[in-house]
Amino acid sequence: MTDSTYPIGTPGTKWNDDDKAQWLASQVIKRSYQDEVLTLINELKGTLTVEQYGELNYNDGCYPLYALQTPNFDDTKPTVLITGGVHGYETSGVHGALRFAKTSALKHSKHFNIIITPCISPWGYETINRWNPSAIDPNRSFYENSPAHESAAVMAYVKSLNLDLLAHIDLHETTDSDNSEFRPALAAREGTTNTNWNIPDGFYLVADSTKPEPEFQKVIIEGVAKVTHIAPSDENNALIGVPQEQFGVINYAARKLGLCMGFTDAPFVTTTEVYPDSPSANSEQCILAQVAVIDSALNYLRNEG
Repeated sequence: MTDSTYPIGTPGTKWNDDDKAQWLASQVIKRSYQDEVLTLINELKGTLTVEQYGELNYNDGCYPLYALQTPNFDDTKPTVLITGGVHGYETSGVHGALRFAKTSALKHSKHFNIIITPCISPWGYETINRWNPSAIDPNRSFYENSPAHESAAVMAYVKSLNLDLLAHIDLHETTDSDNSEFRPALAAREGTTNTNWNIPDGFYLVADSTKPEPEFQKVIIEGVAKVTHIAPSDENNALIGVPQEQFGVINYAARKLGLCMGFTDAPFVTTTEVYPDSPSANSEQCILAQVAVIDSALNYLRNEG
């Protein structure tokens, strides 16, 4: 599929407001943020601190935004941020964050203060979408005066805490729909020619090229490999068109690209990429892989400290 075959817009021309309105009108609610996410957050109120940090008001409804914190924050302990659902369609990012909150957060709270924002883009979760209703990608919008309300809300919340973060782990997926829908839509929106990438079959990490911390990434890969398979590089030793730095790891300039993992000054950062469409994985494995990332990262940081 190329931009010329995408059903919205004029090939070679950026979308105008009418094109964006047509795109928005084609989106439908496919699952429930209330039933599948907020219910799980409510179940955690007895063990974790649940705080509403914002609200999104869209035509499809009002979406409260929640953060979870381990109890009894202690200034003598380092603080770690875990973000999920920046791209709402990436299901294991949301449910991996919630599963970690339910099963592991208290254990690690002996050594860390932990903040979890499990579903930054709830409209995207419900419509199984990469963008928000304004056809903006939240994960290219983590910068000052962000045009994405989702990104702006979580950045303002983290800033309000006035904490020095040791680590930030951002949970994502790479799916077959990246090639079938989202990259063609992006090319149509921008008036460019679409070039699909090779979808890696397996898990990989995206590190920040300005602070790659290769040993940190390596330990995470080793932890995830106990749960699901790691993506091999392609014939060019690349993943999604980016040179592989080490097995299962590529680097992006996170802040320059407006990525979620780049908006804090945490020295240890990573973005996960689970592949839920692999014939060798299932949805539960994808969730457990996200949990394994966080567990491995925190164990590494505790031992390093």
